[in-house]
Amino acid sequence: MTFWIDTHCHLDAGELAADVDAVRARAAANGVAHCVIPAVGVFNFEAVRLLAHRFADSYALGIHPLCVPQARDEDLQALDAELALRRGDPRLVAVGEIGLDYFVPALTESPMRERQEFFYREQLKLARKHGLPVILHVRRSADKLLKHLRELAPEGGWQGIGHAFNGSDQQAGEFLKLGFKLGFGGAVTFEPARQLRRLAVELPLQALVMETDSPDIPPHWVYTTAAEREAGKPQGRNEPGELPRIAQQVAGLRGISEEALAAATTANALQALPGLKALLA
Repeated sequence: MTFWIDTHCHLDAGELAADVDAVRARAAANGVAHCVIPAVGVFNFEAVRLLAHRFADSYALGIHPLCVPQARDEDLQALDAELALRRGDPRLVAVGEIGLDYFVPALTESPMRERQEFFYREQLKLARKHGLPVILHVRRSADKLLKHLRELAPEGGWQGIGHAFNGSDQQAGEFLKLGFKLGFGGAVTFEPARQLRRLAVELPLQALVMETDSPDIPPHWVYTTAAEREAGKPQGRNEPGELPRIAQQVAGLRGISEEALAAATTANALQALPGLKALLA
């Protein structure tokens, strides 16, 4: 069987809570050997850590930009303290999910735009302090993310993942220059996503990692339109077990075997998140 790493999977999400053990078992049966579970705020630090240990997966700790409106300055101190406390935990592999979101209108206006940047910069500093890679939320914010990454780069450079990347060729190149890999998931399965699908083909193979972002960003075979839902068709649920089928489409677009894609994206994930090496040895 071909084995995969889901580099971004919210296993603690409420949509998966009722049967999370079955969800993870299905993923394993489909060849998903490892999941990286990022936190989104101080309220789920413990949840992602416990799940990572429960399923022999890994986790990241951070404050998501969509959670910044509810976050307090003290949450950054709590993150710093938790990173210090878990320093010896081999399953802690990154600071994340952090970043900037310029898609949600309320987050693009003052004062929330500036507050997002404050939380992002402070978390980059914490990643640098604790010697950890970062998992980035990149939604209509690539240039600003890159600006702060350049300004705050650690001595040895950055490592990490630009999650759910959907920027330009030039932006992709700049993330790669800084040491990042780029995450591809369910969005690439939609034929109208021509720019994203082109990137999945034309980027160097060593740039790509695979992810589901489950339960978010479902692939096209799971997604249900509003009209379909009104007609009574239930919304499908994205799970980490969908990763091999998503990857199958990426491999098909690139004209390579699934085995070649799995080998490359696994190696890329280990470069982006070096802590995974000991867990998968």
